[in-house]
Amino acid sequence: MPISYQRAREIARRLSRGHAFNELSDRLAPVAESRRPLPPRVPRQGDWSADARAERIGFLEERGVPLDHLAGRAPEPDPSTLQGNIESYIGMTMIPTGLIGPLRINGLHSSGDYYVPLTTSEGALVASYDRGARLLTLAGGASTLTTTEHVQRAPGFLFETMAEAALFAAWAVGEFDRFREVAATRTRHGELADLMTHIAANYVYLIFAFNTGDAAGQNMVTLCTAAICADILERAPIKPRTWFLEANMSGDKKATTLSFLYTRGRNATAEAVIPRSLLLERMRTTPEQMAEYWRVSFIGGVQTGSIGVSGHISNGIAALFLATGQDAACISEASVGVTRMEVTGDGALYAAVVLPNLIVGTVGGGTRLPTARECLRILHCDGDGRAARLAEICAATALAGELSIVAALCSGDFARAHETLGRPPLAPDA
Repeated sequence: MPISYQRAREIARRLSRGHAFNELSDRLAPVAESRRPLPPRVPRQGDWSADARAERIGFLEERGVPLDHLAGRAPEPDPSTLQGNIESYIGMTMIPTGLIGPLRINGLHSSGDYYVPLTTSEGALVASYDRGARLLTLAGGASTLTTTEHVQRAPGFLFETMAEAALFAAWAVGEFDRFREVAATRTRHGELADLMTHIAANYVYLIFAFNTGDAAGQNMVTLCTAAICADILERAPIKPRTWFLEANMSGDKKATTLSFLYTRGRNATAEAVIPRSLLLERMRTTPEQMAEYWRVSFIGGVQTGSIGVSGHISNGIAALFLATGQDAACISEASVGVTRMEVTGDGALYAAVVLPNLIVGTVGGGTRLPTARECLRILHCDGDGRAARLAEICAATALAGELSIVAALCSGDFARAHETLGRPPLAPDA
């Protein structure tokens, strides 16, 4: 991700978090079982009975996370509490939620062993991600970083001539401090952080980038940008003949090369080194096989025009988004990422996932919904100050899924797992 000098300084400030830089390596280092014993696994995996479900719910509640809504004990929410989330409400759509873990994470914002709720209707998905989480945990955990945090809105201004457009753009660049003051009148939690301009003949696109605190922030940036545009129309020396609040250059709810390079949402990375012996024992494959698969997969992705190249990041991101009340439409951008797998000098596997477009939040929006709040509590991600933690959990979960699917393709388990777990049992008379 190429970045400007100012943004690099901001990332350096975030990475230090008040500590010396040499402490960062210690914080992100793997934590072996000998240093911190592994917590118990999710009970009765592979058991679909009501008793097993009750045991898993009790397993979490014993850890201080009440799950009345996920357990079905709580009444349906009062429709009046859903204003701002839905219109013409008729009821709740039920999608199964499963649990993986423990997933050990050694991150800048997340540190510990997490049980991760995943919401999906695809059989074999939870089992696959749990297998990857187990592998990462036994290897000492995934190291994670959240660096850049920006959400954009890109209004477009139309002029009679290219000369007018150029003069307007030059004026707008000099008004950044004023725009920041205007944006501050519409939010207490976010701030205008950057401004990019693009001139296309007699069109001008102004791409406003905001820090949005612990909210996903899309409504926030819309309201702030609307206020800025009102100020522009009042004060600009060259008036546009017309304008639009969003001119399809922000990357909102779509995969774009611009967002891939510059980040939309939160930029999170996860990496791990998996010992050869662990791959042989747990996955029945080798670092060389997995690295070779990654190479052929990467070439396939490039030749088909993929923005980013990965195995199935979207599976884990979609399941986590649905569980925790994120904007499901943003899966289109949030699941764009790059997976890497390489053999290290001592014969282990280095694996990493980079996710530059994680539109996630821990306050506001769908995080207010009852089951979303419970899932966020399972992750210790409910409320203020925890959005970066959630982003790092997303990255570590995605890495678990990438390791699992590549290992399955290398060992020949991929089709067999879907045959076993991806189909409902036959009816007695079938």
